[in-house]
Amino acid sequence: MTNSGLRRRSFLGAIGATASAALLGACRKSDGSSSGSQPPGSKTINWWHISNTEPLLSTWAGLAKDFEAAHPGVKINITPLENEAFKAKLTTVTQAGNPPDLFASWGGGALAQQVQAGLVKELTGDLQAFLTSNVSPNGLKLYQVDGKQYGVPTDLGMVGFWYNKELFEKAGVKSTPRTWGELLAVVKQLKAAGIVPIALAGGEKWPVHFYWAYLAIRQGGVAAMEAAARTGEFDRPEFVTAGAKLKELIDLQPFQPGYLGAKYMATDGQAAIMGNGQAAMELMGQWAPPTQAAYSTSKRGIGDKLGYFSFPALEGGNGSPTEAFGGGNGFTVGKNAPPETLELVKFLLSVESQRKTVAGGYLPVTRGAEDAITDANAKLVHAALTEASGFQLYLDQAYPPAIGQQVNDSMAELLAGTATPQQVAQAIAKVAKSQ
Repeated sequence: MTNSGLRRRSFLGAIGATASAALLGACRKSDGSSSGSQPPGSKTINWWHISNTEPLLSTWAGLAKDFEAAHPGVKINITPLENEAFKAKLTTVTQAGNPPDLFASWGGGALAQQVQAGLVKELTGDLQAFLTSNVSPNGLKLYQVDGKQYGVPTDLGMVGFWYNKELFEKAGVKSTPRTWGELLAVVKQLKAAGIVPIALAGGEKWPVHFYWAYLAIRQGGVAAMEAAARTGEFDRPEFVTAGAKLKELIDLQPFQPGYLGAKYMATDGQAAIMGNGQAAMELMGQWAPPTQAAYSTSKRGIGDKLGYFSFPALEGGNGSPTEAFGGGNGFTVGKNAPPETLELVKFLLSVESQRKTVAGGYLPVTRGAEDAITDANAKLVHAALTEASGFQLYLDQAYPPAIGQQVNDSMAELLAGTATPQQVAQAIAKVAKSQ
């Protein structure tokens, strides 16, 4: 699957369906928001993002005001959107060839298609020196196409298990699991104690793909994932094994009632269940703690009862337990954006600005801003990411949208018991080989 095989039509038709794991907030739009970019010569910057819950909603707004104050004559119009609303609205303006000046991006396949469609600016020349001197190379790599920079990260993290220490203790679980077999044993122990082992937003599909992807990485390593991306051979044994191992978990019925239709962000969704102390674990990214708090009844989550552990090793697998699966949030600059937009990008990636985003659950990508991380769990995630021996972007972002969508659809079928692990691998491979 090469970038040269991506076409404008496929991007315009599919971007609205591209799934994202890196989510924050519920649907809310700012007053006076504008669609698309401004005419040439304008000093108005239209900025769309998906951080529409506190504290990041106010953090971004405050940074925009600070930038305006330091750049007289520049006006920033912010449009915060819920993830699905963002994708739908972005589809509309890109079909008209009028993308926003600065907009949310997760890199990967969708960004490659934006590049092929001529919708975004190349940043290699204008910002390269600043980026390479100040920003995490792992984060920058996610926003490169054919070695050129077309976007920037604003945070970088990884998926892992968040768990309720109190519920583990209540069930008599003495330590966090280090292997897949130990995880299954913990699930059984929690169920025996009358505790829901795992909260899952099965209705949104993408949280399910975290399990399959991690199991494939633990079985075959990041190298196997990269090889499959080149050949489309997602029906190789390591991917069938990943499905079989996930089915072992599903067969234990570890999830809350109604999980097949559950959302991630809702008053009765996955984040709320964890935030209200109604389940022992969830597999989620670095944004989990503030999202749990935002959707909990108390708006505080479970506080210091929350712990974190990395995805366990897989017995007999060839992948290293230190290989990470994750991603982060970032921004891309629209093709008609005014020059001041590049200065805004540098400002948002400054050490001072990055420190301010840590309170919203972000793990900073700018060197020197990591001293703002005070949460013990966030430090664990950051340390694991720093020590990672390999890194794989979320599958529904790493690949063209058609493949990502098939991964998510196949995970839903495996979860519902309507497809076998072999059928899941074959379905994903069929779509991948056609790209």
